[in-house]
Amino acid sequence: MKKVHLMMMGGVLLCLTGMAQTDTMPQEKPTTDTLRVGSIIIIKNGKEDKSEDDMRHKQGNPHRSRWKNKVSTNWFVVDLGFANHNDKTNYGTAEAQSFVHGATLAHPADKSDFNVKTGSFNFNVWLFMQRMSLYKQVVNLKYGAGIELYKYYYKSGIRYIEAPNPYVERQNTSFKRNKLAFDYVTVPLMLNINPNPGHKNGGLNISVGASASYLYGARNKQKSDDLGKQKFAGDFNLERWKLAYIAELGLGPVRLYGSYAITPLHQYGVDQHPYAVGVRFSSW
Repeated sequence: MKKVHLMMMGGVLLCLTGMAQTDTMPQEKPTTDTLRVGSIIIIKNGKEDKSEDDMRHKQGNPHRSRWKNKVSTNWFVVDLGFANHNDKTNYGTAEAQSFVHGATLAHPADKSDFNVKTGSFNFNVWLFMQRMSLYKQVVNLKYGAGIELYKYYYKSGIRYIEAPNPYVERQNTSFKRNKLAFDYVTVPLMLNINPNPGHKNGGLNISVGASASYLYGARNKQKSDDLGKQKFAGDFNLERWKLAYIAELGLGPVRLYGSYAITPLHQYGVDQHPYAVGVRFSSW
């Protein structure tokens, strides 16, 4: 009888021990990605859910993305073109005649004193050009900053004289080269129309606007058999500020540009308006 009691007590102890072990085992939390059948766990999807922070990190700042899509930048744009001026001077005035020293009654000052050769050119370097979309990248605002360089090669033998009242003097020397170089710091502002912004090569687009420039240097360089090479620097009565109409025409990968100065080249004496037409080396 004692043996029976001992066997019953042993069975009860074994049952209690098994229940205790079952209660102390860690409980698996049910998730939508797992299924537990007894001691078997079935994983339905091995991919972890992405948290909201992770998604934000991948997407980035939405405001920054929108700004990036609206503005594009083109670095170091280069122009090369033909340069000349529109001479609107009334050479019948005393001011025009007195500005050209050496003019006489037999040979009064006229346009021929300032005629430039075909090889005269304009060279521009734009540090950057930006295009900001105003409407679906079809209507854009285009602006930038850079320098404009003009080189006039005169047919005549005039020389720019830097003095308290600068003037131009006729020389008796036959020059092989007679160049006037003047340089500006320029800021252009244009309205750009691009009917097909998704075109691979840019398609047809046009820009029109204006530019403001400041003269930062001018030089008159001459070369002759008699005097050799000579260089004169100064302001030469050139207007410090220049306002100009500007335009750009895009035909696929080809870009053409043009500019016409509203303000005259000189402060007094003659009324000449520089202009330039050429090719723009730009990706858009």
